[in-house]
Amino acid sequence: MTSPAPVAVVPPLGLLPLARTAVDRGSDRRVAPDLFESILHASSTRVLYLAGGRALVGEDGLVLSTVGPEGFGPEPVYLGRTLVDGGAPAGTDVVLVTLPEPDEQLAGDGVRWASVRDAAVSLSGLDSGLLVEAAAVANWHAVHTHCPRCGKPTVPEQGGWVRRCPADNSQHFPRTDPAIIVSIIDDEDRILLGSAAAWPGPRYSTLAGFVEPGESLEAAVLREVEEESGITVTEPRYLGSQPWPFPCSLMLGFTARAVNPGAARADGVEIEDLRWFTRAELTAAVAAGEITIPGRISIARNLIERWYGGPISEPEAPGAA
Repeated sequence: MTSPAPVAVVPPLGLLPLARTAVDRGSDRRVAPDLFESILHASSTRVLYLAGGRALVGEDGLVLSTVGPEGFGPEPVYLGRTLVDGGAPAGTDVVLVTLPEPDEQLAGDGVRWASVRDAAVSLSGLDSGLLVEAAAVANWHAVHTHCPRCGKPTVPEQGGWVRRCPADNSQHFPRTDPAIIVSIIDDEDRILLGSAAAWPGPRYSTLAGFVEPGESLEAAVLREVEEESGITVTEPRYLGSQPWPFPCSLMLGFTARAVNPGAARADGVEIEDLRWFTRAELTAAVAAGEITIPGRISIARNLIERWYGGPISEPEAPGAA
């Protein structure tokens, strides 16, 4: 008797650009001590090269390379086995190899080094999932080279998903920082957007913040909104999530209802300005270039457009084709 096919659970926000995946990460295969040796010479094995957060992208999507004569290098990471056809056939083992800088010899006609921000929206679910997974785990390896207990250098194990300290034998795992992000709506069906002090230009977005230790997601929504805007919200409702590997966040999207919209005031630290928008006001402000809104790769854009009721048109950038 065959098992039923898995049913995809699609949240209210839909399949977000960075939340798509078609990879079996193979946690059972990671523990094999000869994992990399067993797949090194397999003709189907492919390498995802990453350098400075950028990967090789061609006209057809992410470029997965054959294993070079030097092998996988000193610290490869097993990304998993593809479940669908993409840059390689389904059932392909993919290994992350991080380079100190982009190697232009690996690029060619129609192939360039591109970041997650630049490429993810245009990639397939398989390619997007691989690229986000690679970027996140590479960021973790880059900043967790030493044991937080004793300070000794750690060594990667289990396919690159664990770093072990040889001195005290402690194991350390990739870090993910949960952060809430919320569309705040009032009784007039307006949305509250804020401009962060750290952002260049008149960019406005939904409010967001990290979940603190011992705090629920819903409590984080109430606290972060009040801290940044002075607004009290109620009825926080979960809409969807996606990883944000800059460097290691998981963005958890909510919507909530404002109780006291007239009390909106920017905290002056993280948020420089706050504005309530009707749909007509947002349309006009974006069309006139008065404000910019987050790119389509972000969960913030998806939260805004869910309230708006569809895609928001933006003025074409100068010199764009």
